[in-house]
Amino acid sequence: MLVFRSQLMGESPAIQSVFSAIEKVSQTDSTILITGESGTGKELVARAVHDSSFRAGKNLVIVNCGAIPSDLLEAELFGHIKGAFTGATQNRQGRFELSHGGTIFLDEVGEIPLHLQVKLLRVLQTRQFEPVGSSRTLEVDVRIIAATNRNLEEAVQNREFREDLYYRLNVIPLKIPSLRERKSDIPILVNHFVQQFNSLTGHSVEPPTGQILEALMAYDWPGNIRELENLMERLVILKGHGSVDLEDLPHRIFQEYANGRPPGSGAVSAWEFPRMILPNSGLDLKAIVAAFENHLVDQALARTHGNKNRASELLSMNRTTLVEKLRKRGMIIPIGDRASRDLNSDNSDSPSGNA
Repeated sequence: MLVFRSQLMGESPAIQSVFSAIEKVSQTDSTILITGESGTGKELVARAVHDSSFRAGKNLVIVNCGAIPSDLLEAELFGHIKGAFTGATQNRQGRFELSHGGTIFLDEVGEIPLHLQVKLLRVLQTRQFEPVGSSRTLEVDVRIIAATNRNLEEAVQNREFREDLYYRLNVIPLKIPSLRERKSDIPILVNHFVQQFNSLTGHSVEPPTGQILEALMAYDWPGNIRELENLMERLVILKGHGSVDLEDLPHRIFQEYANGRPPGSGAVSAWEFPRMILPNSGLDLKAIVAAFENHLVDQALARTHGNKNRASELLSMNRTTLVEKLRKRGMIIPIGDRASRDLNSDNSDSPSGNA
């Protein structure tokens, strides 16, 4: 299995096809257009291409075209001479000149204004440009890799992106799959990120398994690998040590996992039951079942802060059934004095409580 960088790992066919493409395009000097959703690792792919190419010993210059104000982007890309505009107190090299001999990565290339697209097109065609305010033409030996999360074909149709520039950039298209398209890689990535952040923080959190991993794989990850990495960092820092509990997951992930189960169907995976081996001497099945039931009831009450209406919904049982079970355990005292009346009234079920 090829592993270039932390997020660029996995065994799914989707990511393996990316690894194969990186190996092939790295041996050429052709322009590459990397597409994919935000957070899929487009910059990491650009780095992998550069690091695997004959330009690896030279600069890799990264430009986030969407993060630079449009009125400054031209000077940022192509440089400027002293006095070219207010504030230009000295000559300054642009990113293209700095990347001479190496690679320039134009991230969010779809955000480049139309008036600058013409100048970028010329660089792609001739590898020549003029710094802002200068009449001197510079030549540059550079490999160009661009990336975008926009649909540039639609941008061309909407006259937001030049068609000739699009075809110049799209010599070798390389699409990065979203995380939901490669969910089988989630356990590998989770294990890697937990170990990475354990090492950085000195913590000892166990990589999620079982129900936690199932919940992570059920989630669609709109933020892709970046979102997964950030979550693992948070879990390691906040947990510190030991295993991750389902309650440690963000509500959006826990809820999506819970909603994915048919309510009241009893659809519970076998590994979710206590790992108990039947002893040779036998056991009291009724007592074991009662203890397991009490354990789940207590969890439901704790999660709902004692709200019996909501707890009964979590357990898919009638509230009266839940109350009766609590009464049998001595958790609800027959009405007789004020204290017991307060306990039975369940203020949390009222609008002024926690309901």
